[in-house]
Amino acid sequence: MLFWATTLNYVDRQVLGVLAPTLGHVLGWTQVDYGYIVASFQSAYAIGLVFAGAIIDRLGTRIGYALSISIWAVAAASHALVRTVLAFAAVRFLLGLGESGNFPAAVKTVSEWFPRRERAFATGLFNAGSNIGAIIAPIAVPIVVSLWGLWSGFLMTSVLSLLWLLTWLLFYRSPGSDRRVSARELEYIRSDGDEPAPRARVPWMHLLRHRQTWAFAAGKFLTDPVWWFLLFWLPKFFHHRYGLDLTELGPPLVVVYLMADAGSIAGGWLAGWFLRLGLRLNTARKGAMLVCALAVVPIVFAPSMHHLWGAVALIGLAAGAHQGWSANLFTTTSDLYPSAAVASVVGIGGFAGAVSGALVSTAVGFVLQATGSYTLLFITAGGMYLLALAVMHALAPRWTPVHDI
Repeated sequence: MLFWATTLNYVDRQVLGVLAPTLGHVLGWTQVDYGYIVASFQSAYAIGLVFAGAIIDRLGTRIGYALSISIWAVAAASHALVRTVLAFAAVRFLLGLGESGNFPAAVKTVSEWFPRRERAFATGLFNAGSNIGAIIAPIAVPIVVSLWGLWSGFLMTSVLSLLWLLTWLLFYRSPGSDRRVSARELEYIRSDGDEPAPRARVPWMHLLRHRQTWAFAAGKFLTDPVWWFLLFWLPKFFHHRYGLDLTELGPPLVVVYLMADAGSIAGGWLAGWFLRLGLRLNTARKGAMLVCALAVVPIVFAPSMHHLWGAVALIGLAAGAHQGWSANLFTTTSDLYPSAAVASVVGIGGFAGAVSGALVSTAVGFVLQATGSYTLLFITAGGMYLLALAVMHALAPRWTPVHDI
C-alpha cells in the first residue's frame, strides 16, 4: 500500500514534467513561468509539511493518510479545468498540500510495522514507488493523451488515487489492532524494546531542541532540490539538449527511473548489510549515505555528453544514488525518535526540503532564461550530497536515539 501510494504520488508530479514541453508550446509558457508553477507546488508542499506530520501523529496513519490522498486526488483532477499560468499555479498549490502527507505517513507506518533493523530496507522498497511513478508517467501519459486529449493525462491519476483510498480504508489497521497479526508477529515487530513511550503529541519546539532534528532537516534542505530538479526539469533538459519530443521522452526517462528504483532498494539494503556486519548504527547509516553521495558526483559531466545515452547513464546513476540516500535519510528519523514523533520529524525535514526546492526551482527558471545552459545546475547538484553529509555529521557526530521528548 505504501509503495502504491508513493507511486501515485510521483505519477501526479511527473505528469506535469512530461507534458511541460507540449504545454509550453500550447500555452506559451516561458522558463520563468514554468519555474513559478513548479515553485508553487513546492511552496504548498512546504506549508503542508508544517502541519502534516503533526496531524498524522495525532490522527494516526489510517485516517491521516486517507485525508492526504483525498486532497491530492481532487487537486489532480482539477488540472484538467485550468489553462492560465496563475490557474496552474493554484491547482499545483492544492496538489502540494495534499501530497505533503505521503512521506510522513509512510515513514510512520514503517516505524509501526517493522523493527529498527528492517526499516531502511522497508523504506527503500516503498520509496522505490517514486521511481516507478516516474517510469509510468512517460509511458502512460502519451498513450492517454493520444486517446483522450491533452488534459486527460491529469485525470487518470485522480481515479487511481480514489481506488487506493477505498482499499486503504477497507483493509489497513495498525499492528496492535489488526486481527490478522499473530502474537508472535507482534512480538517480532516490537522486538527493539528500547523505544520510550512519548506523550500523545510532541510539539515541534520540543523536537527542534535536538541536534538530530536539525541534522535531518539539513540533509533534506541541501539534497531535496536536486531530486525536484531531476523530476520537473529532466524532460525539458532532454528536449533542449537532444531535441526529444513527447513521444520520444519515454525510453530515456524510464531508464533513469529504473536505475533510481534499483538505487532506492540497494541503498536501504546496504545500511542493513553494514549493521549485520556488526558496525554501529552511526557508522552503518552514514557509511551507506557516503557511498550514495560519492555516486552522485559524476552527474556534473551530463550536460557535456554528446550522446543521449551517455547522459542518461550519468543521470540515472545520480538518481539511484539519491534514492539510496533518501531511503537512509528517512530511516534516520525512526532510528532516532519514538514512533509517535516520527511523522512530525519527517514533516520538519520535508518542510526544509520543500522550501529549498521552491527557491531553487525559481532560481533554475531564471538561470535557464538568462544562460540557456544546464551546466551550472548539474555541477551544483553533483556536490550537494557530500556537503549535506558533512553538515549532518557536524550537527550530530554520534547517531544516538532521543529519549527526552
